[in-house]
Amino acid sequence: MNANADSDNVVKTGTTTIGLKIKDGVVLATDQRATMGNLIANSHVQKVYPLSDNIGMTISGLVGDAQLMVRFMSSQISLYEMQKGAKISVQTAATLMGSVIRQGFYLGPILAGVDRTGGHVFSVDGAGGVIEDDYTSSGSGSITAYGALETLYKPDMTEAEAIDVAISGLNAARRRDNYTGDGMLILVFDSKGYHWIDQSKIKKRCEELGFRYPN
Repeated sequence: MNANADSDNVVKTGTTTIGLKIKDGVVLATDQRATMGNLIANSHVQKVYPLSDNIGMTISGLVGDAQLMVRFMSSQISLYEMQKGAKISVQTAATLMGSVIRQGFYLGPILAGVDRTGGHVFSVDGAGGVIEDDYTSSGSGSITAYGALETLYKPDMTEAEAIDVAISGLNAARRRDNYTGDGMLILVFDSKGYHWIDQSKIKKRCEELGFRYPN
């Protein structure tokens, strides 16, 4: 664990991040708040990243460690694909990330994507443990988000259904967790690649579901 992990002077994502396996791929969703102790350090933080055209990750933990991990994983996936002449599997990428985190990164990411065996969602813990599931959540608001996920998730959801579940999970978390809030980002991977859900669509759907946006 990073020696500065408990310092109030370190910028942390706090956060709620969500990964969902759907019928034709996976959905990754996060809030956008970063904190420094009790201070909201930033309200527009990117916490979900594409690492390649078929794999992405969310971040929770120390911002510096998270940004370094994104750069490392992106480069390693590109290197693997150049050397092997084939796309890396989602499980191989998750295992690699777990091995690196074990060396001392203060992170709790979700890694997900689509490969020739379908969509996969993996949670990676601070000790390097890698667990695959149909849905998962990480960060300070994850306990609250899980309440919504347990109720609303169902196998083989469509993209539209999964977006509603992700929004509901993030909304539940931001209502009870001080470190979650300030907007939502949603990234979808399928057999064609990845695409971002437009902010106007997220805002409209929040309003239709009866949730305030961004807070």
